[in-house]
Amino acid sequence: MNTRQVIEIASRHLKELPGHVFDVLTVSKPSSIEAAINLAKIISKLSPIVGNLIEFNTVEFLNKLDEFSDVGVWKRQDPDFPDAVFEGNVTPPPGFEIKAWFPLSTEITARFKDSQNYFLEDHIYVTMLSWLPENVIFGRPKIIDVVIVSAASVAKARDTHYHNPPDYLVLEPEDTSARTRNLQQTNTNGYKFQGSRKEFEEALAIVETWGKEGRIYKPTPEYQKQIRALLEKFKYRLDTNYAKMDRIVHDEIEKFKTRVLSTNYKGLTIKEWNRILFRGTEEEIKTTLEKYLGIE
Repeated sequence: MNTRQVIEIASRHLKELPGHVFDVLTVSKPSSIEAAINLAKIISKLSPIVGNLIEFNTVEFLNKLDEFSDVGVWKRQDPDFPDAVFEGNVTPPPGFEIKAWFPLSTEITARFKDSQNYFLEDHIYVTMLSWLPENVIFGRPKIIDVVIVSAASVAKARDTHYHNPPDYLVLEPEDTSARTRNLQQTNTNGYKFQGSRKEFEEALAIVETWGKEGRIYKPTPEYQKQIRALLEKFKYRLDTNYAKMDRIVHDEIEKFKTRVLSTNYKGLTIKEWNRILFRGTEEEIKTTLEKYLGIE
């Protein structure tokens, strides 16, 4: 079995997860409509802990597959990247970066900052799993939908979307391969221009000397040298919102988001649940919970 086969087998099974309930945590049914309204306001706070539990259990799920029993074992890496890596006689070792999404939150807050250079062998894939409690605001976590895309494609989409010199620069990490593993860096960063209009025009003149191809992002040392020269000469700020999955504009991830939000769940689409629970009036929330979830 080779790297591609391991990824294809694991991906096939992961795509069967929609409808699967992870028995890792249960939120009890509210005893009254007032308690339900209060729960609806804070249910999104469960997202980080349930997301981690889903990551743990996804690795366990992969290890229960018969196809891998004699080949190797999936290991969860925390805090290393990716979240799940296959340890066996397979080179390069395949892996999955697992991102859980609670679609009643405002956006996909998970970030993806790793460099394109990390994925030259196309051995890492991103798995996004959307989930909700079985009954929208109570019950166990239930998988709604899954999308699996190559990490290389995510990194390229991110860099293409963000990089717009001289206004916005994406910068590769320095070469840290000589450092010990815990000190090595693989994350890119985004920088927003903060100089004056006159300074911007000066920076733009420099970028125009790069030619048309110079505006296309490249993770190469030569191109990065040009980017660093701009950062050294002009004022930029580090963008703390850089690389959020919701803003990368990756075609398959965008389709996944649209599909999830249009999914009918307990009588309403998830987008409608989102609107009502977080932007509806208290009376609208009360009426909806009584009608669709049987809470009185």
